[in-house]
Amino acid sequence: MPSISSTAGDATVRRPGSGPAPADQSLPLMTRERPFAWLLLITGIIGWLASGTLVLEKLEVLKDPNHVTVCDVNPWISCGQVMQTPQSSVFGFPNMFIGIVAFAVIITTAMGILAGGKFARWYWLGLQAGVTLGFVFVVWLWSQALYAIHILCPFCMVVWAVMIPMFVWVTVRNISHGVIPLPAGPAKVIGDAGWIITALLYVAVIATIFFAFIQVFVGTSGY
Repeated sequence: MPSISSTAGDATVRRPGSGPAPADQSLPLMTRERPFAWLLLITGIIGWLASGTLVLEKLEVLKDPNHVTVCDVNPWISCGQVMQTPQSSVFGFPNMFIGIVAFAVIITTAMGILAGGKFARWYWLGLQAGVTLGFVFVVWLWSQALYAIHILCPFCMVVWAVMIPMFVWVTVRNISHGVIPLPAGPAKVIGDAGWIITALLYVAVIATIFFAFIQVFVGTSGY
């Protein structure tokens, strides 16, 4: 039977299989329900809008191969050119359709939390699997853009940018709430280092972009 604990008139229902439910105030700030939900909502909306814009541009490119997309800036920054590569349709359909569905799930999850919904442990494990696969896929696309295609897609980069905090904080949240079991010591270290990990990943992405396109930044590309 679920156990109900009430303090100051606030009833909290703990459901079997949802993992330990530590007091909210003992958790890292961004893993508490409302801050975490807002992070999911903001990153989910930004990712969904970027994916949606790419879908609209892809449809225009399909209708007119000579269509100039809104982010065709120069030979190194061009959504249109990236859309013409095999990497843009890894599974036989445009990658951005994955983003439309995946970010919609994130937005729905965030709205559910803000509305007071509670999700079982299996749901959080499923979400963890989803954001992890999404993060791995984004890392692969990032490597392809830098080292195989040699062209950057600005809206793709927006998706990369939101996937970093989303992956980090879903993972930190699940560790802090016991969904992913870890000893208390490592769990606390990871919980306290969430933004540091996020910042380091951003620095890594920026550094790799700089060195991959250093000829552009130093003006030796001839463009």
